[in-house]
Amino acid sequence: MAYDKFTVLKSSAVPLPIENVDTDQIIPARFLKATKREGFGDNLFRDWRYNNDESPKQDFILNNPLYSGKILVAGTNFGSGSSREHAAWAIYDYGFRCVVSSFFADIFKGNALNIGILPVQVSPAFLEKIFKAIEADPKTELEVSLPDQTITILAKGDRESFKINGYKKHNMLNGFDDIDYLQAMKNDIASFAAEKEI
Repeated sequence: MAYDKFTVLKSSAVPLPIENVDTDQIIPARFLKATKREGFGDNLFRDWRYNNDESPKQDFILNNPLYSGKILVAGTNFGSGSSREHAAWAIYDYGFRCVVSSFFADIFKGNALNIGILPVQVSPAFLEKIFKAIEADPKTELEVSLPDQTITILAKGDRESFKINGYKKHNMLNGFDDIDYLQAMKNDIASFAAEKEI
């Protein structure tokens, strides 16, 4: 399944300065029954967003109208815990296209890249700069450039580079998952096969 191409994303951000957010907090296990990737955004951070009577918890960041955007800025060690793909699905389905942290759990990072979410790992010092900028102005915009592999706090001009696997970068720039990548090469594969038959 192809996803949106990711080139340059300029957006305000939602701050979640909590460390060690695990996949059960991102999407509780009781919501993993669905087999399609749609609808998981409704239950993103479900137990943090809602009371037992389904009313929104006013002090949780996703329920605060001051904060919005396609970028989630999280504390260190984001996505730890179980390997459930549904955590990445929930983040994507909610509308986030990028998650920024100073450290990601490896399996979550892979799951995110596979479905079109860019995990941007920055230094702890730069992460703190982002949190402070958003605290000072909730409408602060970040610019994430995948071609340049940079993230910039636009109002201040502060910028930092990030790393990404070359194969995953290519796929995200083209909106490919692993199957799309192979399909895009089918003519080359057919030509190679034909040459080998000679």
